[in-house]
Amino acid sequence: MTSRREFITLVGGAAAWPLAASAQQGERMRRIGVLMNLPADDAEGQGRIAAFLQELQQLGWTDGRNVLIDRRWAAGDAGRFQRYAEELVALAPDVILAAAVPSVQALQRATRTVPIVFANVTDPVASGFVQSLARPGGNTTGFMQFEFGLSGKWLELLKQVAPDVTGAAVLRDPDVGSGTAQFAVIQAMAPLLRVEVNPVNVRDPSEIRRAVEARSPNGGLIVTASAMAYTHRDLIITLAARHKLPTLYFDRSFVAASGLISYGPDYTNQYRRAASYVDRILKGEKPADLPVQAPTKYELVINLKTAKALGLDVPDTLLARADEVIE
Repeated sequence: MTSRREFITLVGGAAAWPLAASAQQGERMRRIGVLMNLPADDAEGQGRIAAFLQELQQLGWTDGRNVLIDRRWAAGDAGRFQRYAEELVALAPDVILAAAVPSVQALQRATRTVPIVFANVTDPVASGFVQSLARPGGNTTGFMQFEFGLSGKWLELLKQVAPDVTGAAVLRDPDVGSGTAQFAVIQAMAPLLRVEVNPVNVRDPSEIRRAVEARSPNGGLIVTASAMAYTHRDLIITLAARHKLPTLYFDRSFVAASGLISYGPDYTNQYRRAASYVDRILKGEKPADLPVQAPTKYELVINLKTAKALGLDVPDTLLARADEVIE
């Protein structure tokens, strides 16, 4: 027979079960939106999201357990950026991760209250996303793609890998204001390297083809950072190979896809760092109080197979400095 004391213990324990279960569930389920600029099947984009999720998990946030993550992939399409931005905002997320300039533009048109953390955005002040780097204000903050001084390094590296280059076309998206600043730095370096540089505005495949086909002998290309370049990555690489143009890119994904050389930040690391801001916002901090940060890691990547196809002999000194050499 069960004693009175045992009975009270059992009843008390049973009454505590729902409370224990509730404690295990923890706080309410949170929601994160993600608006990517790349296609859903893009390996580079998937790698960036994986890094973001991995870092979130390290910080205590697991998709499906205590946070729901809604992903949208705009694939460089202007209509999709806006449509997906409005869809994500309608889901009432606690915070949204925005990849690149078009994502932030679309999201800021859709909301001025939902916190936005961006990754890989060039010149967020000039773009009007934040009031200043130190004090962003508003609902948006994040991680810059790079500082503009980096652009001068692009011309220097192009000249090192292809010493015979005497002229370089600088491909840029005229709808992205930072393209002008990137070119200004490149132009300032040109006389020192005895290279003539020309800005070429390109928005679509036909303009890209004309720009590449118009290159003169001993010419080269520099592809500046933009969503347009990502969208037409394969076309640019194919045309550069066909016309045997040494080309420097702003991102390693171009070199992994058979481009010649790239120098830029570790973009995947940007998404790891973005996870830290998402975590801080979920814990109560405001985007207005989180300063915009510049990259902390840059990487030089060289594709030796492409260099050989172009008849280039990459200097050993340059290979020794490379963070990655693809053979």
